[in-house]
Amino acid sequence: QVQLVESGGGLVQAGGSLFLSCAANGSIFRLGTMGWYRQAPGNKRELVAQITSTGAESYGDSVKGRVTISVDKVHKTGWMQMDGLKPEDTAVYYCNAVLTPLGSENPNIYWGQGTQVTVSS
Repeated sequence: QVQLVESGGGLVQAGGSLFLSCAANGSIFRLGTMGWYRQAPGNKRELVAQITSTGAESYGDSVKGRVTISVDKVHKTGWMQMDGLKPEDTAVYYCNAVLTPLGSENPNIYWGQGTQVTVSS
């Protein structure tokens, strides 16, 4: 069974940093685009950062310059370094990836279970 497992969330003071990890587990043939989304209470889920299979990175306007996404396609693991955190960054952060399971020809979109990030002022 293919799944995404996140780690690294927590409580941090404003101005601090966090490092989130996302591991794709299971029998996977190919990893495509991997990204991070977040959702705060009462808000829609929004893109934080994503990286394509060719290494093209994109970032949400609210985090540009403060967040860096990276991926190891061989080990099917991604990371997101977040610096200069602000209270408005408080949300549940979800890993998202396009994965093609082993034995399948069709890629599917997978989501992690989410990890809480709380930034205190």
